[in-house]
Amino acid sequence: MTFDASSAPIVRLAWERHLGLPADSLAGGGSDARINQAGEAGSLTFLRLWDQAVLTGPPELLRAAEAYSDDDLSDHANMLRLTRDDGGRGRGTQALYYADDMPLHEPAETVMVSRGNPEAAALEAMCPPDDVNDVGLAALPHKFTVMESGDPGAGPAACAAYAEFAGLLAQLGTLVPPQYRRRGLGALATSIAAHEALATGLIVQWRADINNAGAHALALSVGLNVAGLQTSVALQPRQTPHR
Repeated sequence: MTFDASSAPIVRLAWERHLGLPADSLAGGGSDARINQAGEAGSLTFLRLWDQAVLTGPPELLRAAEAYSDDDLSDHANMLRLTRDDGGRGRGTQALYYADDMPLHEPAETVMVSRGNPEAAALEAMCPPDDVNDVGLAALPHKFTVMESGDPGAGPAACAAYAEFAGLLAQLGTLVPPQYRRRGLGALATSIAAHEALATGLIVQWRADINNAGAHALALSVGLNVAGLQTSVALQPRQTPHR
């Protein structure tokens, strides 16, 4: 598992762009103070990357959060408590993993890999809806589907895909139907997609719900390094009083 310290500013810059932060406020590093950024009214998001923390959301919630430590805001239950008057609905807490280089996953035998959308869509139809929604293959344009064999008419067995994130990172996701799990196919597909992304000059980013043990095991098995977390809560629009 490798992640060079010189790559960390690139990850910070990507999130700086994504969150609309002032230039060098996150990418520059060097500050332990939490960054508060007024943002869209529809969500409250806490991000921790290595030793830096960012909270984005409506100004009134940023003020209310001043009484909370970074550790407090890492806890999804505290974020829900903070937003209960705003109809806060949990989006969960995801661990963030990164890699700027990865070991090559060599399959035991030759495999067939498809880059087409129809194969990925067929694979989604074989998976539980919650898994399909969590991974979101449809929103990841660069798809790599490992087929169950090289024979004509063979079906899909695992798919990993990525999308560019802030022009610097490759947001990676992997989906494996239940009947093909525990065979190493998810790791194989993930390794293929990750190496394709790395070859284009992107740093690989992987998000996994903190309660998803399988996703964490997969991330570590292919050489990703945990570097932080993201906790988000969706908010209901505040009602304007009628006069």
